[in-house]
Amino acid sequence: MKVLKEKRIKDKIIQVVRGDITKEEVDAIVNAANRYLSHGGGVAGAIVRAGGSIIQEESNKIIEKSGPLNTGDAVITTAGSLPSKYVIHTVGPVWGEGDEENKLKKAILSVLRLATEKKLESISIPAVSCGIFGFPKKKGTKIIYETVKEFLEKEETSLKIVRLIGIGEEIPHLFAQAMD
Repeated sequence: MKVLKEKRIKDKIIQVVRGDITKEEVDAIVNAANRYLSHGGGVAGAIVRAGGSIIQEESNKIIEKSGPLNTGDAVITTAGSLPSKYVIHTVGPVWGEGDEENKLKKAILSVLRLATEKKLESISIPAVSCGIFGFPKKKGTKIIYETVKEFLEKEETSLKIVRLIGIGEEIPHLFAQAMD
């Protein structure tokens, strides 16, 4: 894990990080999920492979109880054997479905509000919707950064550190650009 850039907002910090989200030692990591919380590919698949089947089992119980999630929703499960305490699963928009920018903002706000409700202090957020959901990466990372910044500036929250994370070169670079 390498911190590439950080910005202080009041007594809180937003960090841009290059690293593997499944290795993050934070209160919660964020999973870019689908409506059915079936964690097969991408970040979702990596999280379940690293954290164990308990994450998928808890996800299945949520769907059995409440039905499929809507775009913009967020739910929380255990993190299994991951170093984080929880996984917050959010459903970002699929590019092309309409009103994607507002839906992405809503998904990130749902994550931040749920983390606050659970009194979490640290969270790592990937580039939600910017993978197989096809959201343009530059636009998506900017919306995610701006939403986090605005939330930390305006809302009462337990969060002290928000990490924006990507595993390769491109996503962390775009998150860092969004900070400028």
